[in-house]
Amino acid sequence: MTDWHEEGLYPDVRTRYKIDKVLYESSTEHQKMRLLVHPRLGKILTLDDVTQTTEKDEFIYHEMMTHVPILAHGAARRVLIIGGGDGGILEEVLKHPGVEKATMVEIDAGVVEFSKLYLSEICKGAFEDPRTDLVIADGFAFMADSPEKYDVIIVDSTDPEGPGEILFTREFYRHSKERLTPGGVMVTQNGVPFMQAEELRTSATHLRNYFADVSCYLATIPTYVGGAMAMGWATDNAALRKVAVETLEARFKPLNLNSRYYTPEVHKAAFALPPYVGELLL
Repeated sequence: MTDWHEEGLYPDVRTRYKIDKVLYESSTEHQKMRLLVHPRLGKILTLDDVTQTTEKDEFIYHEMMTHVPILAHGAARRVLIIGGGDGGILEEVLKHPGVEKATMVEIDAGVVEFSKLYLSEICKGAFEDPRTDLVIADGFAFMADSPEKYDVIIVDSTDPEGPGEILFTREFYRHSKERLTPGGVMVTQNGVPFMQAEELRTSATHLRNYFADVSCYLATIPTYVGGAMAMGWATDNAALRKVAVETLEARFKPLNLNSRYYTPEVHKAAFALPPYVGELLL
């Protein structure tokens, strides 16, 4: 049937979305890109037939990838985003007035230009903000070569296949550690643990070679099949994972973020891991 999109991430599980319209379809030198319209989820962006984000639930992923590390840190001035071509992470980062510079490194310029035109509901005016430093480059090469330091690093990558595969390697995490300021924190997209257990286990193993405190936190995002999604967490400052709710509230309230998923209470609860997830970090 031509009016259904079949999710292509897993070889043994298929999810199908009814499609009202195909708004855009093309291939860049890096990947195939499609923009679909679903009656419940709104616009759906897929890369190589794998769902990346949807208009209606993107706020969950973008808020949790951004506000958890920035509010835990409490004094982030420079933030680095690897990937994130849709601009959703960038838009959330820029809601923090204390952030003086947000550097975003995206390998595919086509995704950025596409997002400005077709996903303005997600990126809003983030790419035009004077604090934005957009770099079109390979994220691994940038991390290896850049002399800059950042308080927070957010790795908004695709899954460990194709262009995103190298962003899950031990070498990438070593370079990431070199890019962090003392006491800084890095978070990573680590998939759905119930479906992608090895992804989280391998990332945690690699990260422990370079960081004193390695864990993950969870967010429930309807689009991503198989349960809660894991965001990897790596820092040398173990206190950042234990910031009190009262402290988070004091940092959060003046921002007037109007968040629809993130709250200080959700922040704390997200680090309470069920055993089937916790055992992947051992």
